[in-house]
Amino acid sequence: MSTTPISPSTQDSQRSEGDDATSEIGFVAAILAGEAAALTQLSGSLTSDPSEKDHWTQAIDMIDRCPGHVVVCGMGKSGLVGAKISATMSSVGIPSHVVHPADAVHGDLGAIRSTDVVMLLSHSGRTEEVVNLATILKADGVKRLAVTASHDSDLARLCDSHLALGPLEEVCPLSLAPTTSTTMTLAVGDALALAVARRRCFKEQDFHHRHPGGSLGDGLRPIRELLRFRVGQNLPVLPDTVTVGEALKQARECERNSTLRGAGAIMLVDENGQLSGIFTDGDLKRLVMERTMPLETSIKDVMTSTPRHLEENQTLSEARQVVTEYRIDELPVVDDQGRPVGMIDIQDLMTPRVVTE
Repeated sequence: MSTTPISPSTQDSQRSEGDDATSEIGFVAAILAGEAAALTQLSGSLTSDPSEKDHWTQAIDMIDRCPGHVVVCGMGKSGLVGAKISATMSSVGIPSHVVHPADAVHGDLGAIRSTDVVMLLSHSGRTEEVVNLATILKADGVKRLAVTASHDSDLARLCDSHLALGPLEEVCPLSLAPTTSTTMTLAVGDALALAVARRRCFKEQDFHHRHPGGSLGDGLRPIRELLRFRVGQNLPVLPDTVTVGEALKQARECERNSTLRGAGAIMLVDENGQLSGIFTDGDLKRLVMERTMPLETSIKDVMTSTPRHLEENQTLSEARQVVTEYRIDELPVVDDQGRPVGMIDIQDLMTPRVVTE
């Protein structure tokens, strides 16, 4: 594999055109294109070279069958990339931690157990500290997976399984700073983690269990955890046989017994207790404008029948998608039998942290 580096002479030429923003952006574009080309070539090798498929399958098997942790080790920039790979594995349910190879041979080998798989990162495959650690682990019978440039590297020969990045040139103008190689190593780690997670049928609920914080965690929370308006507490559910006047009166009584403002809609149910419709503030305004005796009207005739709704186990992300796509302000929430359990207001979706306090 080979990518086209930006030569020092090209760099000098661009420096002489320091005021030319186009040249600078062209330089940036070339950097990105070079790294993208290397990744494309690595991806292509998996479909064109059967032996590469075998190496990847072996690596995925090793991690999937690991009864312990995946311990990631690398020096310098490879170590920093390794920390991210380890974090990704942990987030998708693969127990993982990082051990610095120099620390490992100076007292931290106890952090590596016989049941672990140690993932060793070195582009050259000759990094002294990493090779020394691989030699010790081999003697101790610990499983080893390496990621280097070539299957013919020293480190590759010391490991049970190996993934090759292939021949490449760093996109650094001096061909010195780790750039393309670290990008590819990171991508390899992501691919391994996600392949194992896919094999294990890792679900959104599993991810949320390991990532309850931040916007990702919020988005995967079940809607039932966000309900401010709950049936039996501060949200009336009425039979769809009442009149509009009766419905409004009962909703008002419910509001008086609650410290929260009332919901922007009334939920209606059929004779089986299943959600049959909602009556919104907008429906009331239209009714008043169009009919001479609006309060005596049967609510079933003017409610929004079979409204869009969510089941209580669906996620905040799904609720946001429905609200955004259909531009609705109130979203009924039902149980698995179609019976109302609550109402989501659009403001609840925008400020979930406030709602749960």
